Amino acid sequence: MACAVAPGSPVFSPSRLGLLEQLQLHHHHGCSSGGASFLPSSPLRPFAHLRARIHPEPSPCAVPPPPAAKAADPSCAAVTAKAPVKRRRPAPLLVPAAVTVAPAVLEAAAASGVDEMAEQGEGFAAFCRRGKGRKRVEMEDRHVAAVALGGDRAQALFGVFDGHGGKSAAEFAADNMPRIVAEELERSARGGGAGRAAVEGAVRRAYLRTDEEFSSTSSKNREQAGGGACCVTALLREGGRQLVVSGAGDCRAVLSRGGRAEALTEDHRASRQDERDRIEALKGGLVLNCRGVWRVQGSLAVTRGIGDAHLKPWVVAEPETRTVDVGADCELLILASDGLWDKVGNQEAVDAAAASSGDLPAACRRLVDMAVSRGSSDDISVLVVQLQRPLR
Repeated sequence: MACAVAPGSPVFSPSRLGLLEQLQLHHHHGCSSGGASFLPSSPLRPFAHLRARIHPEPSPCAVPPPPAAKAADPSCAAVTAKAPVKRRRPAPLLVPAAVTVAPAVLEAAAASGVDEMAEQGEGFAAFCRRGKGRKRVEMEDRHVAAVALGGDRAQALFGVFDGHGGKSAAEFAADNMPRIVAEELERSARGGGAGRAAVEGAVRRAYLRTDEEFSSTSSKNREQAGGGACCVTALLREGGRQLVVSGAGDCRAVLSRGGRAEALTEDHRASRQDERDRIEALKGGLVLNCRGVWRVQGSLAVTRGIGDAHLKPWVVAEPETRTVDVGADCELLILASDGLWDKVGNQEAVDAAAASSGDLPAACRRLVDMAVSRGSSDDISVLVVQLQRPLR
């Protein structure tokens, strides 16, 4: 007795109807496996048989048949249901981190062994320590202490330069900014400008000139093209009675006045609303929040500094400058990179430096140790100037 199913029956989906028609076709042509037909004469058996073929229920004790037991007839093999293949999700592909630093650079940095730099003079001291971050292969911070700037023993220039993308910009600024500042001060004096506004203008031009000269040099050297540096400088004039402080980036100058900390510069970070507004007002300017950190073009967290040619005109070298009269209550001036300020507060730094009882090298080391003990892995540079000592 043949079993016929209406094409519009809701019992079968079109794919199951196709399978049923194939089985009926082979049954009428006498196709069998081992003498048994696929469609017995009972009208109820086809449904159970199809259900078993469409939704097989493998037994845990079932043993796969040997190769000889397989159907020899190709026409029958075409309709023999294949056992479902159980696929496993492949293991995750582990890609090693790409090494972006040339092996020659790594070898040179390891051979140099420059982890710390220290300098001491009359009335000042500096100490720098290389950070232990996993991507740091060389010290990128630099500092400068130029006493008798431009041959004038009544003035001196102190500065800290925090490099990023390499040491080239920080190194260039430390080597050249004292000369450029002296030249701009002399030019201003020849033009009859000796007031505060004239001096601040000379320092501003010195920052811009340093940036221009470095950009001109780095354009010829691919390794320096992407480098930059944050800067903070302090120009002591009139025998130490006047202080002109400038900053571009997130290095900071903090004054101890009567034991209380007074920040003389403000960090130029992309999180500052006025800096974000300035950048976004420029053509193509964009500030993005990347994993909780605001970055210029999604790249750099600071908005001012020397270099960074690939981020011009959004990242500028123009500093913010202020002039402070040094009174008897002005004790210490601390210039440091963000490796310190990210972990140590302004007042904490002033208190720690004052606790060193005039031992300026010990004060610098103590501040660096404080930042490292709190988890700083950045390069850290600290320069402390004792303001009540005469310049020598």
